[in-house]
Amino acid sequence: MTRFIHDQFSKDYLEELLKPFGTVQAPSRVAAEVKEIDVLFTPIPAQTANLNTLGILGRMATTPAIFEPFRNPVSIEEIKDCLSKSLEVNKAIQREANRSKNKISDSEIPQQWILTPTASETILAGFGAVLKSDWVEGVYFLPEYLRTAIVVIHQLPSTPETLWLRILGRGKVQQRAIDELTALPANHPFQRVTLELLYSLQQNLRINQNIETDDRELVMRLAPLYQEDRERARQEGIQQGLQQGVQQGEQQLILRQLNRRLGEIDMALIEQIQRLSIEQSESLGEALLDFATVADLEAWLNQQ
Repeated sequence: MTRFIHDQFSKDYLEELLKPFGTVQAPSRVAAEVKEIDVLFTPIPAQTANLNTLGILGRMATTPAIFEPFRNPVSIEEIKDCLSKSLEVNKAIQREANRSKNKISDSEIPQQWILTPTASETILAGFGAVLKSDWVEGVYFLPEYLRTAIVVIHQLPSTPETLWLRILGRGKVQQRAIDELTALPANHPFQRVTLELLYSLQQNLRINQNIETDDRELVMRLAPLYQEDRERARQEGIQQGLQQGVQQGEQQLILRQLNRRLGEIDMALIEQIQRLSIEQSESLGEALLDFATVADLEAWLNQQ
């Protein structure tokens, strides 16, 4: 169960980071047999110069890209499945080019990036994956025509350029990346959205009874950050000298969490939330951890 929670986090995370720079499809369906690519990204040429904000992840996104993130170490069969989906995408692009009688260049064919916390030397060797001198350690490229690379997150150097990939790691690697994330300036364009996604992940993991040690440690690491953010939102309102500022700060944080958890919230429900008192807003912040559907939110609001 927790694997699917992490899968959704990975897709949401990559979509949020990449959508300012191009078109993101997450997931994207391919082939007659139902298969889904986790994230298919097409950059906007005018925005590629700004991708350096995301370091190595940004470099990967300067051309069309397929991202397949894995919470657990990727298996041989999973890599084969990724290759199969990538080839289906390539064939679809070629068919469309043939219909329109256009010639496609290699740069128009998506490069696939398989993101895995670890990978054995046997698996890497079996797929002919090798390092390249112009890429960082941990990025292994398969033979040229496969247009695929395996990114071993736990081998990446701990530098600012790899931070946005290491967020998708496990255990100490992920926790160190979270520490680095919180140390970024508050006005960093991707710090806030990443923290909100991590808070949503934490809440989803908390309601799961059987979670792994790594997940339990992640929940414990994120819990104080979430509380600090809530308190900061309140303090910002106090510093403005307005009780309304406190209330709005609390409600904005709650609305972002609800949108992540339940999807887009209806305007009528948003208006109900905005009418809550500070105490009621704080209660909602705790109660939303147990919400699974919009109906749960509606029932809670009706009780107030």
